[in-house]
Amino acid sequence: MNSEWKTEFADRFSRHADELKWLYCELYHNDMRAWEYFTEMLYRCWEERPESLKMMDRAREAFPEWYKGHDLVGMLMYVSEFAGNLQGVRKKLDYIEDCGVNYLHLMPLLESPEGRSDGGYAVSDFRKVQPELGTMEDLAELAEDCHKRGIAVCLDFVMNHTSEDHEWARRARAGEKEFQHRYFFYDSWDIPNAYEQTVPQVFPTTAPGNFTWCDEAQKIVMTTFYPYQWDLNYANPAVFNDMTDNMLNLCNHGVDIIRLDAVPYIWKALWTTCRNLPQVHTLVRMMRMVCEIVCPGTLLLGEVVMEPSKVVPYFGTVEKPECHLLYNVTTMASVWHTVATHDVRLLAHQLGQVFALPKQYTFLNYLRCHDDIGWGLDYDFLRNFAQEEVPHKRFLNDYLTGKWTGSPARGELYNDDPRLGDARLCGTTASLCGIETARKNEDKAAMDKALRLDEMLHAFMFTLSGVPVLYSGDEIGAENDYGYHDDPLKREDSRYLHRGRMDWDKARRRTRKTTPEGKLFAALKEMETLRAGHAVFDTEADTWLTDTGNDHVLGIGRYYRGEKLIALFNFSDEPQIAWIREQEPYVNLTDGKTYDTGAVKLPAGGFVWLMYKFGGNDVA
Repeated sequence: MNSEWKTEFADRFSRHADELKWLYCELYHNDMRAWEYFTEMLYRCWEERPESLKMMDRAREAFPEWYKGHDLVGMLMYVSEFAGNLQGVRKKLDYIEDCGVNYLHLMPLLESPEGRSDGGYAVSDFRKVQPELGTMEDLAELAEDCHKRGIAVCLDFVMNHTSEDHEWARRARAGEKEFQHRYFFYDSWDIPNAYEQTVPQVFPTTAPGNFTWCDEAQKIVMTTFYPYQWDLNYANPAVFNDMTDNMLNLCNHGVDIIRLDAVPYIWKALWTTCRNLPQVHTLVRMMRMVCEIVCPGTLLLGEVVMEPSKVVPYFGTVEKPECHLLYNVTTMASVWHTVATHDVRLLAHQLGQVFALPKQYTFLNYLRCHDDIGWGLDYDFLRNFAQEEVPHKRFLNDYLTGKWTGSPARGELYNDDPRLGDARLCGTTASLCGIETARKNEDKAAMDKALRLDEMLHAFMFTLSGVPVLYSGDEIGAENDYGYHDDPLKREDSRYLHRGRMDWDKARRRTRKTTPEGKLFAALKEMETLRAGHAVFDTEADTWLTDTGNDHVLGIGRYYRGEKLIALFNFSDEPQIAWIREQEPYVNLTDGKTYDTGAVKLPAGGFVWLMYKFGGNDVA
């Protein structure tokens, strides 16, 4: 190391130097020239880091569990749909604070070509914001304002691929070998065809295959997602070096949480699925160490949309951690399964697996996000109840699109593949809960029922350990936006159904408690306040499933520091009785009513948070 490197950087680097160098040199075959470039780049990024961010790094280093308590609430949004641009979001920070949000996830906003961006996931320049959204300076100013209010900022880092318009891709198309080596270029279809034998297709109906012919280069290029998204070759150290530099540049503009997009896909090897390969974990482990050296206040959020056995390894180990946060994707899908079936047994089975994991594993919990709902459920378990995968998926989709008789849900299918009998689902939380149907029918009783279900699902999310994240608009019951059908750039992608523009007239109605918006907003605010105010919601709490004696009602128990919580959730569309087999008397946190052991009656879609405090049951 250069003797002039500052002590703070040198101390952090020295803690990781041996492992980082060993992993780097093993992966890149002892390429010392690449290693020297890499380490010099890390120092440059640290030196360029603003002092205000370095001060925040030091504070978070002193309290590394800062994100693991029970007071973080996230919100996910598209900048353009929420407030037009980054300066518009700055002007709406009072509203974001009013929502109780202190973790703001901005959807992809870096430069990408119109009509070929996959919602911003085809980046043409990692150093520029999409012009209509603002500039990198605007991003830094927004982050600074957020930090002053105690709000952390999350941004997607699209690391598997670039846009075909990225400078590297343009130079590769022009025939520059150095830049062709940053992607996967082939002169014939022999190797691509060999890959196709083992690599699944991500979008078999809208973007079949994993390779695309590049006419300008007269070569075939790997494109796992869409033809305009060219997969990066992380076996080339120049790719890892420069992409890490790009990531740290975002961190130096105030981004606190880096969402590693499509991280399981980033390493490719012939005769494999090109998913979750060991080298992926090497890369993520190195990125974790990079952050701990340059910007230790930064978190890595892994986007691993797979079954739990594939997700959990991305936490790494206690000694060698990888991601700080991972999505609780299977729970999200299981929740909507339970809404459709009214049967909690699969959800309870899945939660049992989550509750058995070490407490240091921190999940990001959500009901809806920008993407579709994929039915990656435990079909081996469902077969115990005579449920087969294909017909069951069809039922779920029929129910949640409103085709099933009596269903109030309104959604649309995504990537429907009639050949396989498979499809994924889109729709806002409110529309899937029946709020849209109730409003159209002007049915007050149905509206009350739909709001109760919506509130119950959010209460369930707030009950889980980890970080709950709202999708922007869910706090006021935003409904499906069918206007995307009229937009030629969006009409082929039904995910835009739930990516609608923020309705600020609707948002203003949140202060009127007699309106649906006001009822839902007040309920969520109360949940956030209760969760922040009670230690039992801490990630260190013991959690377990409690038997309710009713397959329509889910029971969750939590205990921490003298507080015991029994949470009950009725997924039926009829009132149900749940049985509490506890010894203590409980107080409902939301209305102060006392419950003894025995029967608890829950309305359709209703919930209760029942608290007992050892040494006195004053829950105020």
